[in-house]
Amino acid sequence: MVDARFVFPQPASPSAAAWADLVEGTSKTWMWSAMAMQDIKLRYRGSVLGPFWLTISMIIMIAAMGVIYARLFNTEITRYLPFLTVGLVIWNFVSTVVTEGCQTFLSAQNVITQVRMPFSVHAWRTVCRNLIVMAHNMVIIPFVLIIFSVPGSWQAILIAPALVALAINGIWVSILLGMISARYRDVPPIVANFVQVIFFVTPIFWPPEAVNGWMWALPLNPLFAAIDVVRAPLLGDAPLPYSWTVLLIVTAVGCLGTFWLFTKFRTRIAFWI
Repeated sequence: MVDARFVFPQPASPSAAAWADLVEGTSKTWMWSAMAMQDIKLRYRGSVLGPFWLTISMIIMIAAMGVIYARLFNTEITRYLPFLTVGLVIWNFVSTVVTEGCQTFLSAQNVITQVRMPFSVHAWRTVCRNLIVMAHNMVIIPFVLIIFSVPGSWQAILIAPALVALAINGIWVSILLGMISARYRDVPPIVANFVQVIFFVTPIFWPPEAVNGWMWALPLNPLFAAIDVVRAPLLGDAPLPYSWTVLLIVTAVGCLGTFWLFTKFRTRIAFWI
C-alpha cells in the first residue's frame, strides 16, 4: 500500500498551466497597474509636465498636419482636423502597443528570471502603460470636437466596447510578439519598420473617400478597423461596414492562435531571454 504522504499531485497540462497564467495575471490588477505607473514615472523622472509632453507634441503634430493636409486633400479644416485628431490619438496607442509589445518579456528580463509571477502580467503592464498615455492624449479630443462643433450621436456608446476590444487585442499582440522577439531578436526592428509603412497605407491622415471605389476594402485592414470603430462614433458617424466584423474576427483568431503558441512555448520564455 502506497503512503499518501508520498503521492505527489499530477502536474497540470500545458494548456491548463497557460490558462491559469492568463487568469492569475489578469486578476493581479494591482500589480500590473502599479508597474505601468512606475514605468511612466521613471520615463519622465525629473520632468515637470511628465507624460503631458506627449500631449503637447501630439497637439503640435495635429496642428501642423491639419493645416497642410487639409489643403492637399482639398478638405475643409473644420471636418479634417477632428478626423485627424482622433485618428492620430488612436493610432499612437495601436502602433505603440505593437512596437512595445516586442519588448514585453525582454524589458522584464530581470523580473522574470528572479521572481515567480504570471507571464501575462507583463503583457497587461504594456497595455496598461499605453492606455494611460492614450488617456493623456485623449484630453485633446473634446476640445477639438467642441471648437469645430462636431455634433454628438448615439453612436458614441460604441466607444466603450471598442476600447475594450483594442485592449484585448493589445494583450494577445504583446504576448505573441513578446515570445517571438524573445526567441528572434531581429523581430523588433522588422516590426518597427512594418508599422511605419502601415501608417502611410492606412486612412489615418488621409480620408477614406480618397480611394473612391475601394472604400469597401478598407476595413479588411485590421488596423484601420481598430481605428474606425473608435473614430467614427466620436465624429458622430457609423463605422464602415465590416469594421466591427473584421475586428472581432481578428480578435478571436489572434486570441486562439496566441493561446496555442503560449501553451506550447510558455515554459521556454525564461530561457530565451
